[in-house]
Amino acid sequence: MKVFVIGASGVLGREVLPLLRAAGHEVGVLDRHRTSMFDAARLAEAFAGYDAVINLATRIPLSAKAVLASAWAENNRIRVEGSAAVAEAARRAGVGRLVQEGISFVYADGGDRELDETAALKPVGHIASSMVAQENALKHPGGVFLRIGMLIGGEAKSPPVLVGDGWMSVVHPGDAAAAAVAVLDAPPGVYNVGKPVLKRELGITRLPRFMGGFAASFEIFGRSQRVVSTKLTEATGWKPEKSW
Repeated sequence: MKVFVIGASGVLGREVLPLLRAAGHEVGVLDRHRTSMFDAARLAEAFAGYDAVINLATRIPLSAKAVLASAWAENNRIRVEGSAAVAEAARRAGVGRLVQEGISFVYADGGDRELDETAALKPVGHIASSMVAQENALKHPGGVFLRIGMLIGGEAKSPPVLVGDGWMSVVHPGDAAAAAVAVLDAPPGVYNVGKPVLKRELGITRLPRFMGGFAASFEIFGRSQRVVSTKLTEATGWKPEKSW
């Protein structure tokens, strides 16, 4: 299969490329100096002849400013405008499979209940753009959207704090990348990617739950989200294998 990767230089992209090549796929990557991911016409030219596109592009702010809505503007644009252009370009170029990254933090607080892909959502603040990316991806007839848990391990930068107690979905970047490769042959749709663990087991500073009211970023990490990836495992055999 010929697979075009967007975001190849990112945390997930650097993990995906060797996995694709090891699986025997022919790989192309976006040259940002020649083609903008917001230009559907140019993207369609770049996608010509490819069987699949994997869009892993993000721009996650890592400084203390991440608590500010303005710090997420570029990431929101990538997930809203960028994902729309990629999906449109994939349709124009006749690409059969589109894989779009996203996040699992969109789920509402579920307490101790297991949350599959049909569970209630509560996308607020900067995480709402992930749901727009999902909508854009699923407009493609071969669209797959990955709701990826918090990346921990490898080159991933974990958030400095979590709020409250309960569950959080986490995944090593290598396992998230393996999921992106695995779904190249899966039925279209939405798939959770991660493993539910109790926050107290993560070794990340936890703040009192009331702190979640100060910023949308903190509120998100205050939810208890026991997100399960049963659908992905049943469709592809994927299981998290790496430790953090």
